[in-house]
Amino acid sequence: MNTILQKTYFFVITSAITMLVFFTFKTDGKGQSMPRILNETIDITDDFYNYVNNYFLADSLVSFDPVSGSGEVKWIRHHYGTAKAFNNMLTVLRRNEGNEFPAGEYAVHPSYPFHIEFVSPRTVRMRMTTGPQVVSTATEESLMLVNGYAPSDDSWEYVALDGAHRYQNEYGSVTIHVHPWKVEFHDADGRLLTSTNHQVDNETTLHPVLPFSFVRRAHDYTRSVAAVFNLEPGERMYGGGESFTRLNKRGQKVKLWVNDSHGSQNQDMHKPVPFLMSNRGYGMFVHSTTPMTFDIGDTYHSTNAMMIADDELDLFIFMGSPKEILDEYTELTGKSPMPPLWSFGLWMSRITYFSEEEVRDVAENLRKHRIPSDVIHLDTGWFETDWRNDFIFAESRFDDPEKMISDLNDQGFKTSIWQLPYFVPQNLLYPEVVERGLHIKDGKGNVPFEDAILDFTNPEAIEWYSDKIADLLNMGVGAIKVDFGEAAPFWGVYHNGRTGLYEHNLYPLRYNKIVGDLTYEISGEHIIWARSTWAGSQRYPVHWGGDAGNSSSAMEASLRGGLSIGLSGFSFWSHDIGGFPVETPEELYRRWTPFGMLSSHSRSHGHAPKEPWLFSDEFLDLYRQATEMRYKLMPYIYAQAKESSEKGLPMVRALFVEYPEDPGSWLVEDQYLFGSDILVAPLMQDHATSRNVYLPPGKWIDYQTGMVYAGGWHHIESGSLPVVMLVRDGAVIPHIELAQHTREMDWSEVDLVVFSAEATHASGKLCLPEEGVLHTLEVEKDENGQFSLTSDPLNGGVRWTVMPVAIHE
Repeated sequence: MNTILQKTYFFVITSAITMLVFFTFKTDGKGQSMPRILNETIDITDDFYNYVNNYFLADSLVSFDPVSGSGEVKWIRHHYGTAKAFNNMLTVLRRNEGNEFPAGEYAVHPSYPFHIEFVSPRTVRMRMTTGPQVVSTATEESLMLVNGYAPSDDSWEYVALDGAHRYQNEYGSVTIHVHPWKVEFHDADGRLLTSTNHQVDNETTLHPVLPFSFVRRAHDYTRSVAAVFNLEPGERMYGGGESFTRLNKRGQKVKLWVNDSHGSQNQDMHKPVPFLMSNRGYGMFVHSTTPMTFDIGDTYHSTNAMMIADDELDLFIFMGSPKEILDEYTELTGKSPMPPLWSFGLWMSRITYFSEEEVRDVAENLRKHRIPSDVIHLDTGWFETDWRNDFIFAESRFDDPEKMISDLNDQGFKTSIWQLPYFVPQNLLYPEVVERGLHIKDGKGNVPFEDAILDFTNPEAIEWYSDKIADLLNMGVGAIKVDFGEAAPFWGVYHNGRTGLYEHNLYPLRYNKIVGDLTYEISGEHIIWARSTWAGSQRYPVHWGGDAGNSSSAMEASLRGGLSIGLSGFSFWSHDIGGFPVETPEELYRRWTPFGMLSSHSRSHGHAPKEPWLFSDEFLDLYRQATEMRYKLMPYIYAQAKESSEKGLPMVRALFVEYPEDPGSWLVEDQYLFGSDILVAPLMQDHATSRNVYLPPGKWIDYQTGMVYAGGWHHIESGSLPVVMLVRDGAVIPHIELAQHTREMDWSEVDLVVFSAEATHASGKLCLPEEGVLHTLEVEKDENGQFSLTSDPLNGGVRWTVMPVAIHE
């Protein structure tokens, strides 16, 4: 072995061993830092509260060049000690003058680079290092950023202050104080949005508080950053990915580690995203792939301590309203492109269809029972052995899969199929994967788990895998289910020379990208069906919420997860209607169905049976009615999807995104806006037929009954569908004639359904699938009380019928 290869191999192995030692079975009483069992969620909190470590607190700006926005920050060394009073003991940080020998060779209180950069008129980037950076993730091309690198902006003007530096523009300002070092962000009116936490900020409390700092671990000298910001009274925080816990994250500890959540009622996440949004008018994105723990007022209510395993900080701060913040964040990390029209139809599935006969029977019954549908999904059973993914249809049960797919297409059905990047030892592909070294390796070069997991940093593995997926797409498969992806080994050694410290969380984005790009290359359509994500995965829609339980509380938690991922830059999201693990109780299924039909994408999936004709006749009629409603609403759904795609907005939308000035809208987490104009309040309680509903300011009209309600709290009965569904006064909701699949839809005739209680002017949006352009529709009420279009945006290309809704006060 030549010298260069020897050194490279030694570096990789040493790094892997170091990182394994770095995170070995440490507990803090609240949860472990490292998994005790395979892929348990990492919480790095304990590393920031350890008596043997050194802590370096950001103290002062020792140099700064206003032109480049670069300087150095001095960090004062501390360690933990104790203070006892009246039989009570506290942990406190105490200044430390070092323990190295020879003393003069090492900085006791070092100074390291600090940078302020401007990405756009509303976006600021703050970078800091904690030691020498031979390789910097902040300056190399990034998969998380849509263009690989962040852009720059010159709209910010510099102002010199006494003891501080300020940059400002029409949207706000950034002030950097020299000593004590502090970075403050203000809006255009001068109102403080947030600021870094210095140790002097905590002198007014007896409680020990972690300030802005970094830790250097005693056992290996690895470093990690704690980017600590002050939280203001009344401040609320949202985002962090598809989090199923309370929507407002203040008072919670959010652990950003990609994991199989095994449901929707715990803290683990398939889709963590290191992005937060505050109700004070700012958002934050930590540009890193390492494990992170965001202590958002959990340990100390007045600070947001973002503890990041990385040894450098790369932080983007966005200023504006929720819509503006999401637009800025998705300009940086990418917006969700428009999925194809057929994907907005119903996906029918179960776990699992095992044969061509079953698939054809499902297709026949969907049409026989007049259940509009566009997709039939084959889950884990299309291989010869269930779950054993070899990319080959079982010859014993599928006579001619290519003809089956073609015949289904002729009936108006696209086909979706399941797969995963893990290969069990009995898989016929396992020997090839191992022999060719296409898998993630352990420190010795072996398979870390029993399964061989594809290494998506290896170009050869990507090519091999892409060939398998391409064969399916070329066969006519419409969508690939990109399942799992959460188990990339933390202690694995990857082809690019990195360990799971940097690659575990990034694995889903690599996985999503490979299948998403390949699908677009072959079919020209942006569509996958994925479970795991990281920041940037929104560029590869669609994602669904995983294996929710079959219960009302799981349904409610699923909605929280959907709202949360929507507040993290994802426009399109779905969930398994009725829940996944066991047979769905009919009563739950009937309440979950309208929630599913009023999501961006709709899929019935889970433990058999899921097909509505296998339940009661009453349920079959209700399921049909809910699906028909969705298909008639397709012009509204498609137009709202187009606008969401262009602006980085979620289809399943928290109320405060549209009503940021309404305090009540920030409190609601069990109802949502479906697009901009329809408010949906699912019936979460068992056997419920009504519920309390909060309505933002203005008049609202019940979609099913025509009853009118003012803003505020109301107890509302559901209509014929078990859901409360209201439309904003002054909204035009375009409808289309019912079709059994989206290719049958006649877009040359559109009904403009006007919801008007008091409004004399109403508006809506339309996007024709063939055209792909978003149009605004305006109607006015004349002196005779009749509504008509003020102008035709399509110049006669569509025959309009204006239909006011009958109102009942």
